[in-house]
Amino acid sequence: MITYNELYDALRKERYSEQLQPIPKSFIKDVAAYLKDKKEIADKKDDDFSDIIIKTKKQFENSIAIFKELMLRRKKKILELAFVAAETGISKRDFENMLAPEKEAFEGIMKSLERSDKKITELLKGIDEGEDIRSKNKMVLFIEDTGEFLDLEGNKMGPFRKGDIANIPEEIANILIVDKKAEGISEE
Repeated sequence: MITYNELYDALRKERYSEQLQPIPKSFIKDVAAYLKDKKEIADKKDDDFSDIIIKTKKQFENSIAIFKELMLRRKKKILELAFVAAETGISKRDFENMLAPEKEAFEGIMKSLERSDKKITELLKGIDEGEDIRSKNKMVLFIEDTGEFLDLEGNKMGPFRKGDIANIPEEIANILIVDKKAEGISEE
C-alpha cells in the first residue's frame, strides 16, 4: 500500500519536471486502497475529537487533493505530448511512463487529432464529406532502437528509440512491424 509521503513525493516530482514521471503501474489501485483505509478510520464515530481521527480526516482530505492535482498535471503533460506527436509525427519520450488509462487517453487524443487534420485537409482539397478516404499513415510504437532510414519517396526518417511513437506511412509501418522493430497502435 502507498503512504501519504509517497503520494506527496509523486506530486512533488511531477510538479518540478517537464517530463511525465514514472509511477508504479498499480499506482491508482494503491491510492484507492490507501484512501479507503483512511476513510474507514476517519469515519469512526467513537470519539469525534480524538487527535488520531482528526489527523486522519485531514490526511484523507489532503490525499484526495494531492491525487487530483497529480492526475491533472499528468493529463496536461499527456495533452502536450499528443500535440507534439501530432505535429511532428513522433513522440520520443514518456510513453513508457504512462499508466494504462493514460496510454488509452493518449491514443484517443492522437486519433481525434488525426481525424481533425484529415478533415481539414479534405476540406482544403475540396473533397466531398461523404467520400471515404483511408489514411495512408499508421501509428506505431517502436519496440527497439531503429536507425535512420529512407521512406518510399527517399525522405529521411528516424532515428527512433525504443518507446517512441510515430505516425508513419502505412507501407513503412508494416515493414517495421514484420521486422519486429515496432508494434502497430490499434485504431478502433
